[in-house]
Amino acid sequence: MKVDFWLLSRDPAERVVAMIAERVLADGGRALVVSGEPAQREAIGQALWDAKPEAFLANGEAGGEHDARQPILIADRSKPANGAAACILADGQWRPETLEGAVFERVFLLFDDAGRDAARAAWREVSADEGLERSFYEQRDGRWVKVA
Repeated sequence: MKVDFWLLSRDPAERVVAMIAERVLADGGRALVVSGEPAQREAIGQALWDAKPEAFLANGEAGGEHDARQPILIADRSKPANGAAACILADGQWRPETLEGAVFERVFLLFDDAGRDAARAAWREVSADEGLERSFYEQRDGRWVKVA
């Protein structure tokens, strides 16, 4: 399993979620996007619909009758009702349960400057598990760069 830490500096979480989700779908996968903030979940849903002028990234809010069919499911907890192999933690809150049971192949933690200390603690937690691969990304000159 891979755990990626993404430091948000220029782009808002909603835009970064859309970028990551697009790549997950292009690789034939499904994504679960997690945020404990209702307003952020709504903004993410809108950003996914508006991600590309020629297309949209189909998504739905968890709790509906079609959760299992959603390529991108937006939820307030990390239970993948859509069979997602990728989990995007959009609100900057680390959720250790994403590592349990090898449900996800990849977890993305998006955080900003205010969330650095919590992200460092999560980095140390992930580092303690030898079965996990971790990476750190940040924006430089408008591009995402893997720095660790």
